[in-house]
Amino acid sequence: MTTLSELLGGAGAPETFLGLPKAADAGQGDIVILGADCATPYASVGAYCAGGADAIRAGSADYMGDRARINFDLGTSMFPEGVQVVDAGNLPTDAQNAEGNRARIRQAIAEVVDADAVPVLLGGDDSLPIPMLEALAPRGPLTILQIDAHIDWRDDVGGERWGLSSTMRRASEMAHVERIIQVGARGVGSAGPADLAAARAWGATIVPAVELETGGLQAALDLIPEGAQVVVCFDCDALDPSIMPAVIAPTNGGLSYGQALTLIRGAAARGRIVAFDMVEFMPANDRDGVGARTAAQLLTSVLGIIAGQVA
Repeated sequence: MTTLSELLGGAGAPETFLGLPKAADAGQGDIVILGADCATPYASVGAYCAGGADAIRAGSADYMGDRARINFDLGTSMFPEGVQVVDAGNLPTDAQNAEGNRARIRQAIAEVVDADAVPVLLGGDDSLPIPMLEALAPRGPLTILQIDAHIDWRDDVGGERWGLSSTMRRASEMAHVERIIQVGARGVGSAGPADLAAARAWGATIVPAVELETGGLQAALDLIPEGAQVVVCFDCDALDPSIMPAVIAPTNGGLSYGQALTLIRGAAARGRIVAFDMVEFMPANDRDGVGARTAAQLLTSVLGIIAGQVA
C-alpha cells in the first residue's frame, strides 16, 4: 500500500538524513553530516540527548525522494545540481570517556576541513560544538552566530569546564574565534551575573529573544562583517517549545521557525557558513515527532543554503 509520505514524495524511514548517500569517511562530499550522542556529559545527567541525531534523521522522512523538488522555504530546488551532500553517520561516543569523545569529534571535523568541505554536526548535547570549533582553526578567524536560549558562558559546572554550559566560554578562549553573536537568550537560565559580565567583557553581543520583534534580528545580522567566515551554533531550545518540545528545558518566548531561518539565511548573505551544528535535541521529550520534523525541515533548508554557497 502506498503511504501518505510516499504520495507527497517521501520514501519511508531514512537510514541517512533525507536518504542522502552514505559517506565511508568524513572526508567525502562538499557538505558532510556527522552525528554524535555527546562530547562531555555531566556525570549527574549522562548523555541525556543520546539518539538526537538519529531522531532528526527520522524526522526527514517526509522530505525524502526526489531532491529536485522545490523547497519553498528557499524558493529553489533542495540542492543545486552538482553539490554532493553526504551523511557520514554517527561517531562512537562513551559517556564515561569525554576526552576520547572530544578527540574523535575533533578528528572527524578536521578531516572534513582538510577535504575543503563543510561539516554539519548533529546531536546530542551542547558540549559537541567545543571540539568542532577547535578543529575549525584552519578556517579562522571565525565569527560565531550562536542561536540558543542560553549564553553558555559558565566557566565550569561542578569542576567540569568542557560541558554544555561552557560552550561559548571555551570558544572565547580559542585564538581563531574573533567574534561571538548570541541570539535568543530568554527566561531564567543557568547564567549568573558573573557569567554575563564575562561575556560582555570579552566582547560578545547578546540579543535576547524579547528584542527580536523590535529590530533584534537585523541588529544581530548587521554585526556579521561582510565576507566573514561564519559558524552557526544552533541549539534546538532556541525555538519556541510549541514547535520544538524535544529539549531539556522548554522556555516560552522562543524563536519561530521563520525567525531562525531568517537569521541563518542572513548570515549566509553576509558571509560564508563554514560549519553548522544542530544540538541539544532530546528525543525523550519530543511529542508525536513534532520536534523531529521541525528540526528536519530547518536542517533541510540549512543544507540548501550552504549548498548554494559551495555550488
